[in-house]
Amino acid sequence: MTTEQKLGLITRNAQEVVTAEELKALLEKGGTQRAYVGVEPSGLMHVGQGVILSDKMKDFSAAGFDTIILLADWHAYINDKLGGSMENIQVCGDYFVDCFKALGVPDSLRFVKAADLVRFPEYWQDVINVSKSSSVARIKRAMSIMGRKEDEAELDASKLIYPAMQVTDIKRLELTVAYGGMDQRHAHMLYRDLAPKLGWKMVPAVHTPLLTGLQGGGRMDAIDAKMSKSKPESCIFLHDPPEVVAKKISQAFCPPKTIEGNPVAELSRFVLFPHGEKLKIERPAKYGGDVMFSTFDELLNAYSSGSLHPEDLKKATAITLAEMLKPVRSYLERYGDNLMRVERMMRK
Repeated sequence: MTTEQKLGLITRNAQEVVTAEELKALLEKGGTQRAYVGVEPSGLMHVGQGVILSDKMKDFSAAGFDTIILLADWHAYINDKLGGSMENIQVCGDYFVDCFKALGVPDSLRFVKAADLVRFPEYWQDVINVSKSSSVARIKRAMSIMGRKEDEAELDASKLIYPAMQVTDIKRLELTVAYGGMDQRHAHMLYRDLAPKLGWKMVPAVHTPLLTGLQGGGRMDAIDAKMSKSKPESCIFLHDPPEVVAKKISQAFCPPKTIEGNPVAELSRFVLFPHGEKLKIERPAKYGGDVMFSTFDELLNAYSSGSLHPEDLKKATAITLAEMLKPVRSYLERYGDNLMRVERMMRK
């Protein structure tokens, strides 16, 4: 595989690469390259998290990277997830492993728990060095990676540790590329700001878009408007049966002729088409007859022109997504103990 082919794999569907020049130079250099994505085990997994992240890790793996998914259990503990119970968080971590395996991540991908990293004194020395090299104000600006506001650190000082830990994770895992959704940008930029001061290597970052919640984001910030497991009506969970997928999408925000900020269109753009799916619209001849879309650009042109009605887009999206998730649901049914345990803890 050529450098350009590898670069195309790694950057496809990315919203931002910091920087493309650094990433290309890294690939031209050759040798062992390592990429990761960090995830907080914090509840049921939805398509915006699971499908997008797993597909991108497949891209890294296909490009020859050693790939890691960091199960950020200590980070979730700091972030008060699942009642602040480390036991619950680690059960959820096992469920996350099930989800990513159900989504077909390669066998060569490694799952690493933050609990395995924090056992070493060197980890905490790096956390302290990161903290000593940054101001409180700079650390607070990075707190959006947790879905937190800056003033929340006034009530719980542990929140200030989180960004320093995430910067340290990049160093301790010996990464050559950091990957995450756009909500992780602040952590990666903090690493890049501090690396020269600490004598650490510069690490490029790749960021993919955040899916908008099904209810739409309006004028909200993209991070606030993102699909969230804490708002079940706003997301499609990996294990949702077809009738639930259909109901949620039928009630979704889907303005006619508008693609930007349209969560139904985003499902095609960032989930279905990148996963290799095609979108078949079935409708009576008097409304244009059946049509098949193989690329998002084709869908964009049809929807923007008004030749594709929102209800037709919703119906086709629901059918295609439910069918795409069928093997995932089957896997989770066969190995469903961890899913059931997480569902029980979510009901408490």
